[in-house]
Amino acid sequence: MSLYVELALTAAEKDRVRSLAGEVPVWFAEPKEHTDRDAEAFARAEVAVGNCPPEWLKQAASLRWLQLSSMGIDRYVGLDWAELGRRITVTNLTGTFADPVAQTCLAGILALYRGVDELARLGERHQWSTTPLRPGLRLLTGASVVILGAGTIARRLAELLAPFGCEVTLYSRRMTPGELDALLPETDVLVGLLPGTEETAGLVDAARLALLPHGAIFVNAGRGSLVDEDALVAALRERRLGGAVLDVTATEPLPPDHPLWSCPRTLLTQHTAGGSDQESGQILEVFEDNWRRFTSGRPLRNIVEWSRGF
Repeated sequence: MSLYVELALTAAEKDRVRSLAGEVPVWFAEPKEHTDRDAEAFARAEVAVGNCPPEWLKQAASLRWLQLSSMGIDRYVGLDWAELGRRITVTNLTGTFADPVAQTCLAGILALYRGVDELARLGERHQWSTTPLRPGLRLLTGASVVILGAGTIARRLAELLAPFGCEVTLYSRRMTPGELDALLPETDVLVGLLPGTEETAGLVDAARLALLPHGAIFVNAGRGSLVDEDALVAALRERRLGGAVLDVTATEPLPPDHPLWSCPRTLLTQHTAGGSDQESGQILEVFEDNWRRFTSGRPLRNIVEWSRGF
């Protein structure tokens, strides 16, 4: 057996992996800097950790388990899992990014409510503008928040909002689209934390954006496919929305000429919400637990269910 590792690790973290693997040979590759030798090592590996190129999986005859270094599985969805799934088990990082993503969402909401985004732009211009801004600053206290999703990130964000006395509703599979539509006219903050599936694509369309009250804020840290971006741009430019916090977009990286770059009161956090100075350590913790399970024949955690899309 051999182990292929494609993570950005320190020397100490690599030693940690070698210690875990024991006598099992380990190959370390740099993410997104693949060489022919990396591809050869992957083809020999029975276990791999990291987000390898999807096309490699088709030729990886020895691979039995792939531990992704992400929660999202979008780039692998198009593969034939009816065939690949017979020999390869894929696990992801569900639950690992709950704190950082929830904190980014909260930080963005507070930035828009308290005018931090506008104050930062004024600071770049060395412009003092206290009097015009003060009357428009808002309080998050008691706000009505609808979170699209009911997973670990959604539940953690609800916990972070609790001290503000927010009225939080989690939209899950148990609710109907009609129930969501009934909530939107009273929603101050709408947060998207859903996976990218056929059911969630375009859920936040022009009609639902129009149901939100004037000045509502839209946050998306799930998948860019959730929202009709043309409709979102229109709502922001017309200032029907009070702003947006977007960690994800339909196309990433966002093209330089995309209108979202210049929309008013729009914070683009560039898919960094899951990041932290503890990220690599957290990934290794998940992998280590599953490695011990794999090598002892116990069930793995966070197995991807391809039929459900996450």
